[in-house]
Amino acid sequence: MRRWTGRRDADDFPVVEMDGQKFDALKSLTVRTHSPTGFEWGYEGSGPAQLALAIMLEIVGDVETAQLLYQSFKRDVIARLPEREWVLTEENCIRWLNEQPTI
Repeated sequence: MRRWTGRRDADDFPVVEMDGQKFDALKSLTVRTHSPTGFEWGYEGSGPAQLALAIMLEIVGDVETAQLLYQSFKRDVIARLPEREWVLTEENCIRWLNEQPTI
């Protein structure tokens, strides 16, 4: 199962990894550009929207479904992540998906 981690580097810049590798925003940016400068978390803004979309694309595997879900995922999960450091597992994401009304 996949695992995402987020932390702040020495310059307080957000760093997101998936399974220990840099998690790139490029795939999500081709769907919708909320934050061309990258990911963020801990509030409901453009950087968190980009992260939520990127994770939903990985979890659900198709653009249409990811676009239906990512704003709610941002609000319910990404906006509530701790500011300094966090871990989010695929299992956490699937649990959240299972709690959503049928699409």
